Amino acid sequence: MDVKNIKFDPESHIIELAKQRPEGISNKDLKENMPQLDLPELTGVINKLLKGGVLELFKSNEELLYKYKDPSKKTTAKGSDNEEKVVYRIIEEAGNKGIWIRDIRFKSNLNMTQLNKVLKSLEIKKFIKAVKSVTASKKKVYMLFDLEPDSSVTGGAWYQDQDFESEFVDVLSQQCHRYLVERLDDAKKQGGSPVMVRNRSYATAAEVHKFIQDLGISKISLSVSDIESILYTVVLDNNAERTTAANGTFLYKATHNFIFPPGLVKTCCGTCLVANKCAHTGSVNPTSCTYLTDWLSGS
Repeated sequence: MDVKNIKFDPESHIIELAKQRPEGISNKDLKENMPQLDLPELTGVINKLLKGGVLELFKSNEELLYKYKDPSKKTTAKGSDNEEKVVYRIIEEAGNKGIWIRDIRFKSNLNMTQLNKVLKSLEIKKFIKAVKSVTASKKKVYMLFDLEPDSSVTGGAWYQDQDFESEFVDVLSQQCHRYLVERLDDAKKQGGSPVMVRNRSYATAAEVHKFIQDLGISKISLSVSDIESILYTVVLDNNAERTTAANGTFLYKATHNFIFPPGLVKTCCGTCLVANKCAHTGSVNPTSCTYLTDWLSGS
């Protein structure tokens, strides 16, 4: 057989690639593995496979991925009774954001006893799963078993078992601010004009993200967008300023929290309610002021 005459089948190639990578394949993976296809042709093949239910699309860390849809699961689902098929389809349409049991009941027209029985059956068969939502601690949403819940359901990196990890966020904020301060100090040590020092002191969220990763203080995987949200809180706390680069990327720079007050404000005279009446003569004067005497003596 002449291998050169074998026609290249992009659909089969994509399916095989998706099977080899159960975690999903990206557009970058497809382009690297099939350089002979131009973008319009590749898009057409992908859309055909998505429409046919061979692939499913989901989002992970701000990246679109295509995942192979196991036909054995689809066959088993089709083999279920009609009530299970209806409920399965309703949950499937909800995607990785899930759907409340109240909405499933409304769309399926099943009574509560029937619906609970169907949901339990689908869960046992591992077609669906119940996920607790941070928006309502006593409620659950249902989604397909192999889907990764959306951050709007789990709360993202800042929630653990529905509890907001305030200490974790505080630690990250401190370390992000620390990086910006060190960046500013390094820029000053290098010298140069004020403009040069200022430009060198700015950092991107990606640079701060790498710093946090290298520290190893997070047990979970944080994305650049997670660090971006932390940096924004640092800005809101007046510990940093944010500007936009020419390419639209946000840049961050450490700032001083406060303008240090002049010496007079630190004395009791700076807060005295009758300071405007104080003079060399008269009843209000620095010579006979007991508050000033006590302040000077340190008592």
